[in-house]
Amino acid sequence: MKQAFNQLLRMTAIVGAVLVAGACDLRRSAVLDPKGPIALAERDLLIDAFVVMMLVVVPVILLTLFFAWRYRATNTGAAYTPKWAESVRIDTVVWVIPALIVVAVAVLVWRSTHKLDPYRPIASPVAPLEVQVVAQDWKWLFIYPEQGIAVVNQLAFPSGRPVSLKITSDTVMNSFYVPQLAGQIYAMAGMQTKLQLLADEPGKFVGRNSQYSGGGFSDQHFEVIAQTPADFDVWVAKAKQGSAKLDATTYPALAAKSRRNPIAYYSAVEPGLYDSIIAKFTHGGHASGAATSPARR
Repeated sequence: MKQAFNQLLRMTAIVGAVLVAGACDLRRSAVLDPKGPIALAERDLLIDAFVVMMLVVVPVILLTLFFAWRYRATNTGAAYTPKWAESVRIDTVVWVIPALIVVAVAVLVWRSTHKLDPYRPIASPVAPLEVQVVAQDWKWLFIYPEQGIAVVNQLAFPSGRPVSLKITSDTVMNSFYVPQLAGQIYAMAGMQTKLQLLADEPGKFVGRNSQYSGGGFSDQHFEVIAQTPADFDVWVAKAKQGSAKLDATTYPALAAKSRRNPIAYYSAVEPGLYDSIIAKFTHGGHASGAATSPARR
């Protein structure tokens, strides 16, 4: 028994060391390093849920070690009374405390789910920047209807200004994800989902597809740039200087399967191109519109 208990202690020490090492590396995790209010709220929810779960996990682990030591075969001083009819204290611990924890988690998740609704606009005195997003094999197309430009594998916007993303797919289901700015949401052919994000300050971030979509999936990431309003205007002017145009004639070549696509700019976009991408997957040429519920996980 003593040998088994010593082995248990060694295993506990090893697991603890691994967890500590992992916790040190968590500081470099994008999810735990938010740069916007949406990502910050999601990080706080993750931490709150973890703390509540630890209220169950930690006592169970500690009590397991305590009982193993307390009622070991060599401890003749411990009272062993296996026959009893009822125990109010045990029933309280086993039923009431877990029930309270479940209620607390339910309230936490309910409030956060509505607060972090990806379709819910971000409250701001500044009007949001609208960007239309199209997932392709294996790249991302960003259309700026207000500016009349389009960019491949680069999403730029002014910091401090909300960004309203309308997202669809021109291929299999993808998943749009910028961990430091917003949550994940699906991009599906013939449908439109929405996502709101905002960067507190200028910076560069990494966006990716978090849903496996085929051979080029591992390279399907894009650059995200939050800029000052002045720098964003310069960026738009740079995109408009190019000669490439995006319309019904040039779009099929862009939509063809390709890997590791460099950033590319289109100085003009045919009006209605985004809607036509959605419509071609629907019956009668009518898009099913925005998904009535967020396709989010």
